[in-house]
Amino acid sequence: MAIVRTSPLGIVSTQFYTFGSPNEGLRLECGQNFGPITVAYQTYGQLNEAHSNAILICHALTGDSHPAGIHAEDGRLGWWEIMVGPGKAFDTDRYYIICSNVLGGCKGTTGPASTNPATGKPYASNFPVITVEDMVRVQKKLVEYLGIDSLLAVVGGSMGGMQALAWCQLYPESVRAALPIATSPSLTAQGIAWNEIGRRAIMADQNWNGGNYYEPGQARPENGLAVARMLGHITYLSEESMEYKFGRQLRQKDDYSFSFNIDFEVESYLQHQGEIFNQRFDANSYLYITRAMDYYDMTRGKSSLTEAFANTNAAYLFISFSSDWLYPPYQSELMSKAAREAGRYVEYVNITAPNGHDSFLLESEHQAPLISEFLEKIFKG
Repeated sequence: MAIVRTSPLGIVSTQFYTFGSPNEGLRLECGQNFGPITVAYQTYGQLNEAHSNAILICHALTGDSHPAGIHAEDGRLGWWEIMVGPGKAFDTDRYYIICSNVLGGCKGTTGPASTNPATGKPYASNFPVITVEDMVRVQKKLVEYLGIDSLLAVVGGSMGGMQALAWCQLYPESVRAALPIATSPSLTAQGIAWNEIGRRAIMADQNWNGGNYYEPGQARPENGLAVARMLGHITYLSEESMEYKFGRQLRQKDDYSFSFNIDFEVESYLQHQGEIFNQRFDANSYLYITRAMDYYDMTRGKSSLTEAFANTNAAYLFISFSSDWLYPPYQSELMSKAAREAGRYVEYVNITAPNGHDSFLLESEHQAPLISEFLEKIFKG
């Protein structure tokens, strides 16, 4: 039976914007001039006459430019359907919402699988190492192309929150407010470690081939990417949610198999997550994007977190979740304190929620009213 999906936003199509020419377009943090760059993006709502109601949504590691609506290409609902739409937290009747796939991604924006104009073949491992700041500079080009000088707000969860923070640092005059959700000013050693294990799983796959696996018919590093996804997925959940969903339930059997086949429901779940991830994501993009996350540090070149916020002009709404151990609440507390010390307007809420880091994608009952009220305050400001 076909799955019927509905959304108040209806069918949404991805649009594309290209800028730059070969070896020109964007000066990357690594020192390389890189171009051309194509950006995949979607928009919702209408830009008002003053161009003052634009909100940029930044996606997390494995997200894309489709936060809401029914995708015209594959019929899937957006990854933030609960938050974007008429009357929702990001009210498309009131605001003009923009979301783009990040540089290095695999959902339409230039990344490792894209064609290198110099060779006519995919960039693969010749794609330059990028940073969160590079992603934001590409977004700025898109925003300017759309005729917007100043954003009402930049919002994102996880890596999307890092992008929101980077926007405030790179373009302080172009951001009125930022909503960094379930994020941090830099990854902890543990966060970097999880990313490194995922990358090593991919690179240890015999089919990775140094990143060169794009020839027709060539095997891809599916096992390595699946393991990376399984590992990452565990970090997005909480112990409480995993116990509630799976506990020690056996998978379609009454006793252990006394083998290394799947015995437990949680094993089956993780294997499924790895399999479906291979259908929608590129292993090289996983390598490049996780490295960009590792490199992001809001205090780089600054004496303190307070100084970092002092060089921004935005008002902030920080949201964290009680069961998030990947980006624990204390990190949002530190940012809130530093931003206040820097003289910025700050609101901070730690929401009690059981679903770990993924709470920002799943929880709307408490999150949505906070966001709606904050945006209304800034918009009327």
